[in-house]
Amino acid sequence: MRKLIWSLGILMCLFSGCLKPKDTDKCNFPDSSLVAPANETGDVQSYLTTNSISASQHSSGFFYKVNNQGTGPAIVNLCSNLLVKYTGKLVNGSVFDSTGTGTATFQLGQLIPAWQKGLPLISKGGKITLYVPPTLGYGNRDVRNNAGVIIIPANSTLIFDIELVDIG
Repeated sequence: MRKLIWSLGILMCLFSGCLKPKDTDKCNFPDSSLVAPANETGDVQSYLTTNSISASQHSSGFFYKVNNQGTGPAIVNLCSNLLVKYTGKLVNGSVFDSTGTGTATFQLGQLIPAWQKGLPLISKGGKITLYVPPTLGYGNRDVRNNAGVIIIPANSTLIFDIELVDIG
């Protein structure tokens, strides 16, 4: 009987080591498989050509320009906490959001698909510009500020200048 209790105790210790702690269950972001349609990527390409901007195209359809690769660690996964400085604007130059001189903290999985795929292209300290077709941004819905004013019209191409300040 003593051997049985001892064996059960050892098995319980072994199996309990395989269980995840409850706080790691909080991050269950699915990897986005969205791909922008050809008409949207064509519109972004036209904007880049018209404005003499050289940028690479990601397989999902957004375009990007790495302005500074950074030298720190890279983003690990969608659960990574990011400290960033950024400015978001429409192709007409209208700024719809910015951290200004401050920073913002986000979990990568909470962000639009273009950020989820684009930010891992740089490391801590890096800077990137993303040219985002609607499907990889906010799609076919208007985005409003707290006062109810539309700040991003539906189906907008977006431009983000982002600095990855830190990764947590």
